[in-house]
Amino acid sequence: MTGVLSGFAVVWTVILVGYAVGRTGVLGPQARYVLNRLTFFVASPALLFTTLADSEPTTVLGPPLWVAAISASTVAVVYFLITRWWLRREAPEAIMGAMSASTVNSANLGLPIAIYVLGDITQAAPIILFQLALFSPVFLALLDTTTTRHRTTPVALVFQTLRNPMIIGSLLGLLFALFGWELPQQLADPVEIIAGASIPAMLIAFGISLVGNRPLSRAAGRRTDTIVATSLKLLIHPVLAWLLGFLVFGLEGEQLFAVVVMAALPTAQNVYVTASRYEAGVTLAKDTVLLTTIAAIPAMMLVPLLLH
Repeated sequence: MTGVLSGFAVVWTVILVGYAVGRTGVLGPQARYVLNRLTFFVASPALLFTTLADSEPTTVLGPPLWVAAISASTVAVVYFLITRWWLRREAPEAIMGAMSASTVNSANLGLPIAIYVLGDITQAAPIILFQLALFSPVFLALLDTTTTRHRTTPVALVFQTLRNPMIIGSLLGLLFALFGWELPQQLADPVEIIAGASIPAMLIAFGISLVGNRPLSRAAGRRTDTIVATSLKLLIHPVLAWLLGFLVFGLEGEQLFAVVVMAALPTAQNVYVTASRYEAGVTLAKDTVLLTTIAAIPAMMLVPLLLH
């Protein structure tokens, strides 16, 4: 328990540094944008590659992947049905809300949590692979079919997914692990140095993103939607992960703890980007990202207490 709390303390400390950086503006107005692009396009793919290349592939593609897929899909369907039939939202907004309630911040927060709280970065790999390779493309396809803008063909979605640098880094790492390949030391050393920039840059950017946001504006008229999405994300999603992990897949101890913590992660920040692109559920996505971001780490700190 002490180790878990220490891990959360490390993560929160760096996030607070990022918040201070954002408040003072010491890195300029584009700091979060630059740091996020650095981690997404350069550092995180290197980190995923080096980690997965030394991992056991069956662990990455085993029960945790199925727990992540089933729990997230269930939450998405539940949110869609609630807001489509009860709140009478249009299909694009209901789909966007379902994405907000079920897509976790597996990179910017999942990777640091996996390292400092779970002690094993491969615990974040299943949810990253699922979301980038399958979950997000499905949502994009649904949004394309329910809006008149940004039409995308299935082939284009596949190629877009395969061009994702984090997918490339993950798949290359898995290939190296499957075939027992190793990079020459002259290449391995710089890749590891670049990978080392990923976690601090992620957390500092995450802290910067907390500056100046105020959710649940009455004028926006989407308080109920946001509360439903936030409740599903922080309460129902991890409970489903626990039920699936323990009762269906027989997970125990650290493995069960890991799948529940990964499910309790806040809504991914790229959900807001997607909402802006499709002009659907923008306020809902923004507020859900912020509320779950603020509440997720305190909520995750309850998980080890509940699981003993």
